[in-house]
Amino acid sequence: MDPRMGADNFVKLDQVPRWSDGDYHQSEDLTGLIGDPLSFNANGLIEVSTSKFPLDHVINSKLYLWRGYPWNLDVDAVVNSSNENLDEMHSSPGLYAAAGPGLAEECSTLGGCRTGMAKVTNAYDLPARKIIHTVGPRYADKYQTAAENALSHCYRSCLETLIDLGLQSIALGCIYTESKGYPREPAAHVAIRTVRRFLEKHKDRISAIVFCTSTGSDTEIYKRLLPLYFPRNKSEEEMARSRLPQDVGDENGETSISERRIRIKALPAVHMSARRVLTHENSDSSEGDARLQFTRSLSLNSLIDPLFTAVTKDPDQRRKEQWERVAQAQAGWKWAKWLGLGNIGGPPLTAAEEDSLHARYLARANAVNLSEITEMKILYRGGVDDEGRPVLVVVGAHFLLRCLDLEKFVLYVVKEFEPVIQRPYTLVYFHSAAAIQMQPDLGWMKRLQQILGRKHRKNLHAIYVLHPTLGLKAVIFALRLFVDREVWRNVVYVERLLQLFKYVPREQLTIPDFVFQHDLEVNGGKSIVTDPRTRYITNRPFVGAS
Repeated sequence: MDPRMGADNFVKLDQVPRWSDGDYHQSEDLTGLIGDPLSFNANGLIEVSTSKFPLDHVINSKLYLWRGYPWNLDVDAVVNSSNENLDEMHSSPGLYAAAGPGLAEECSTLGGCRTGMAKVTNAYDLPARKIIHTVGPRYADKYQTAAENALSHCYRSCLETLIDLGLQSIALGCIYTESKGYPREPAAHVAIRTVRRFLEKHKDRISAIVFCTSTGSDTEIYKRLLPLYFPRNKSEEEMARSRLPQDVGDENGETSISERRIRIKALPAVHMSARRVLTHENSDSSEGDARLQFTRSLSLNSLIDPLFTAVTKDPDQRRKEQWERVAQAQAGWKWAKWLGLGNIGGPPLTAAEEDSLHARYLARANAVNLSEITEMKILYRGGVDDEGRPVLVVVGAHFLLRCLDLEKFVLYVVKEFEPVIQRPYTLVYFHSAAAIQMQPDLGWMKRLQQILGRKHRKNLHAIYVLHPTLGLKAVIFALRLFVDREVWRNVVYVERLLQLFKYVPREQLTIPDFVFQHDLEVNGGKSIVTDPRTRYITNRPFVGAS
């Protein structure tokens, strides 16, 4: 008998809840379900006439969901999510301690592993027979499709390896790491749909696939998403039709890039002249070969879509060249990171890339609850300026003191700017009582401008900065020099409130009380405008405004 099987903490497969035997009430109300916001249509959901993942009791009987580490399960193989070097520090928590020292020694002989691939070692002190190691991708919005497909390939490689070894049961943890930044819910969509597609093809060769979650949040995500891809009754199947992401991939669960799709026309009828050339048995050999070559050329030209031939480079080659340009550009900006200015290197994005980036962020912004950012009053709509352009107001002190989640703030900015930047508009920034050292770095500002896109730069009329300090002016000079001259040359410094009201009428602005107080303290009671909405008012005439 294997001595490992005597451990008290090993869990037999029959002790793990089978998905088909789970409680149905958890999934009957899917109204609160939020799918992958990067893949949904404008309304967040898509209606389909037929089920993309129909009810299949045989497939459901092979699926398990368990809260715990895979190392404790008595299955044929467990999966370790690691890095390219397969080292202990970047592997799944607890694996090396549970398996014993032999695992690290064997991993050191494998020569690493590429992203999306899988390698096998013995399981040593685990109840499993084998450990399958795989490397998940690093996530970036710009390369979302590539990340999705690399993650899908991780799961598929592990399952293919299981079959190649002649094994039938496997325990899968969540193949992503926090350090690589893959969003949890989109990653779960990829994992579940890839496993579903694989089981559709190989259900006779696999007896059990266990999804293992180590946190409560992951468990809840899988409980919400599993009914979409593995419906257990007709009710779940019916609900899933309207709540699946728009893009659920191909027969393997992988999504595709439109520019990679090869377009081939239907085979045209062969002309009689070509048929005679191809079947002429008594023609001169050299003449027949020449005519045959000419005819083949005509036939090929009629088969190839001009849109396909217009692609001058392979998409992978274009991306490789772009990465090389980015790497070269960033190499010259290392000093900027050292000085704390952030990542301001890299070549500018093309119009198509900026539009794609903006669209993805806008979709996410429409799918996320941003009420907490709204309540902070960092950014809000004003009225119109003196020439009728819409006004957006930014309160620096509110942002610097209260905004903690910069990613959510970016989504809020994208959402608030969207209806305004379609035509000329104006920004008003209150720097009153703000601390300059708490602002985001230049790299963050450059990224925000890229997300807002070219319409933002084209239609921005002016940025009126009230109560600027020397430190703020230095930062704006750096933004003009290193980030975007076109945007930051539109800055107009305004020392007093009454100067601001020359550009934006006071009745068009909602101004916090402390801004009036700051204006009173800085300007010594000079040039304060009469405004019944606040107690910080002195009715003095304005002298010397410019």
